[in-house]
Amino acid sequence: MIADPRATKPPGRFLTGRWTDLAMLNFACPAELLEPLVPRGTELDAHAGTPQVSLVGFMFRDTRVLGVPVPFHRTFEEVNLRFYVRRDLDGEVRRGVVFVQELVPRWAIATVARVLYQERYRAVRMSHQVDLVDGRIPTGGVVEYRWRASGDAFRMRCLVSAPAAEIAAGSEEEFITEHYWGYAAQRDGGTVEYRVEHPRWRVHPVGERLVEGDLAALYGAAFGEVLSAPPTSAFVATGSPIIVRRPRRLPM
Repeated sequence: MIADPRATKPPGRFLTGRWTDLAMLNFACPAELLEPLVPRGTELDAHAGTPQVSLVGFMFRDTRVLGVPVPFHRTFEEVNLRFYVRRDLDGEVRRGVVFVQELVPRWAIATVARVLYQERYRAVRMSHQVDLVDGRIPTGGVVEYRWRASGDAFRMRCLVSAPAAEIAAGSEEEFITEHYWGYAAQRDGGTVEYRVEHPRWRVHPVGERLVEGDLAALYGAAFGEVLSAPPTSAFVATGSPIIVRRPRRLPM
């Protein structure tokens, strides 16, 4: 991870924990759909010239806010829809993520993220099934996330087809996972930036995968059409401990 050269030290830790069993389904997406959502001060990023969105489900474990465990909010699911941007800063390239929507089953997490970061969090009912023994099953396994929103049921499911392996340099898996900054547009037109720290992950290849539910109702007709196409890639990342730093506002 790259420190801000203008800062004497990085911002303090806001959130810590472990992200595990990350099911990642990635889709080609028209630039004109994403451009209106790109935060000020950043630009759309793309792999091999094609912008992408990712539907990502994972487990958030051992969660601490400002170093303090919050009762009943330490382990929970998250499903998010995100895309990728970059920020050029005095020759340094910061590759980041922008969230279209983030779903969690804990109202306190959703509320704090909306207030502090102005991220698009929503609290919904969620559950999961992860049948991976220590993240290593040579013959396969299941990673599945389920949720309900506005009375509708949704599910994303990946069937792991081999043990986790190192991410190949220049691959789509590297592009998707190697973004260590978050950017969120603010209501006044500004942007906040925050750093997410974690080691390089390993990934399981995925055989069968599916997404069920009315995604057009959940994300809008345009994103629903994108997510109805076959994904350009699908994999399950093993995950790791993570640190989410406090946000900083970019100069206008």
